[in-house]
Amino acid sequence: MAARIRLPAAIVYVAVLNDGVSRADEHAHLQRLPGQHALASDALNANFLRLRSEGFSLKWERHSEFTRYSVMQALPPDVEPGPAALDALALRVPPDWLARIPGRTFVAIKMVLLERSLAFAPSALAEAQGWFGEHAVVASTMGGGHSIVVTDFRLRASGFEHVVVLAEPGTPETRVGRISQRLLELETYRLMALRGLPVAKALAPTLAQVEAALAGVTARLEQRDASEAALLDDLIATAARIEHATAAHGYRFAATQAYHAIVENRIAELHEGKVAGVQTLGEFMQRRLSPAIATVTATAQRLAALSQRISRTSALLRTRVDIATESQNQQLLTQLGEGQNTQLRMQATVEGLSLAAITYYVVSLLAYGFKALKHEDWLPISPELAIGLAIPFVLATVWWTTRRIHRRFFGH
Repeated sequence: MAARIRLPAAIVYVAVLNDGVSRADEHAHLQRLPGQHALASDALNANFLRLRSEGFSLKWERHSEFTRYSVMQALPPDVEPGPAALDALALRVPPDWLARIPGRTFVAIKMVLLERSLAFAPSALAEAQGWFGEHAVVASTMGGGHSIVVTDFRLRASGFEHVVVLAEPGTPETRVGRISQRLLELETYRLMALRGLPVAKALAPTLAQVEAALAGVTARLEQRDASEAALLDDLIATAARIEHATAAHGYRFAATQAYHAIVENRIAELHEGKVAGVQTLGEFMQRRLSPAIATVTATAQRLAALSQRISRTSALLRTRVDIATESQNQQLLTQLGEGQNTQLRMQATVEGLSLAAITYYVVSLLAYGFKALKHEDWLPISPELAIGLAIPFVLATVWWTTRRIHRRFFGH
């Protein structure tokens, strides 16, 4: 919700990264403001808080990655335009309190909002330029010409950027509040979007190495004598680097896209108009921001493409391993078939020898019987003839008995 701001006014805005900063730390710091020692801790549960004190009001907002502090106060009537005027502005909030805000500051802005006629934009621009000295500025009319914003995007020795807003007399306080909020959010989200650029630049050498390694693995896939185990080890190592990079930086790249979308949205909400002779805020930001966003986008796409290439290479390697395994299995089956045939031949030989041996022993036993019968004159022929006649019958009987046993146990 935008604050109601009565002109003329000054805003001191600080945004800090809140990684490692707890809500309790921020609560303790807010309690150090004049008259806020009794501030309840549950007042910060809604991630939004507006405090009013003598001579100023403060808005606190906690987001997922950063926390914003906006201090609003009336602009003293004796303030004269000049390059050092805003840094010399007497603040109602203690300066050391601003310096000790918990977290790492990434945006610090001092904004002055004045009530001026904008019937002749060049004269309004000239007045606003008086706050910046000889430095080049960017400027835009906003809301169909009801206000004009001027800044130079320079960081002073004090650590603050300066912004001047001129609004038509009679501009509603709520509109002034919305204008200031959009401008402050615009710079905040622009700098948050830029946080992805150093990450993308730092990741570029790693991606180049991974691309080279993956190309090497793919080339070796075409070589028949390449070891599948070595290929798999190299592919796993390459995939691990990409997965680590995705896990470590994927959120930052996605956040960059989200913040950039908010920047474009805030620029559109300003309904900018051109001021002759200077760039608009939107033009300046897009020229500075677009290359960075393009780099981050390209890096994110490159990372995703590498992940997909690794998946395809993994599928190719899996196919190669499957084919090699199938070939080995076929060879094993062939060897097993040959071994089984050999075993069957050996079994047939053994069975033949067994038939001969059993027949021999049975005939030997019959020989004793025939000789005994001949001794008692109960055998009309000689024992040798009887044995010779018995051999075919014994052999047939042994063979028939063996086949029955074989069928009973093996089914064929």
